[in-house]
Amino acid sequence: MSTINERNKTIIEEFRANGGKVGGNFAGRTLLLLHTIGAKSREERVNPVAYIRDSDRFVIIASKGGAPTNPAWYYNVVANPLVTVEVGTETFQVQATVAEEPERTRLYDQMVAVMPGFGDYRLKTTRIIPVIILTRKK
Repeated sequence: MSTINERNKTIIEEFRANGGKVGGNFAGRTLLLLHTIGAKSREERVNPVAYIRDSDRFVIIASKGGAPTNPAWYYNVVANPLVTVEVGTETFQVQATVAEEPERTRLYDQMVAVMPGFGDYRLKTTRIIPVIILTRKK
């Protein structure tokens, strides 16, 4: 198992044991667990992802810490946009859509206002970092 997978596993376990709260780098931040289906593997994947709220929608950023490539979960969401999330102690389905301009920039800036590290991520890369909107299925 890779170091990232081990770290994610630990975060997921802590999230579930504490009703959606975790410590460390995520202490005091909003975090959700994103369940996707692998675009190639078709296997379920679970990733802890920081989020903000935009009205009744959840917004996540495919930053990968400013890496030159998108995170694998981004491709899973694009291929299979009906996903499941865990927020706090709730689990439910959402429809994922990739935000387009000017909404993408507005939402990204909102994330930076809450979690300034996301501002650094966009300075580290030449790619346009995707913003994903998650709308709860009724």
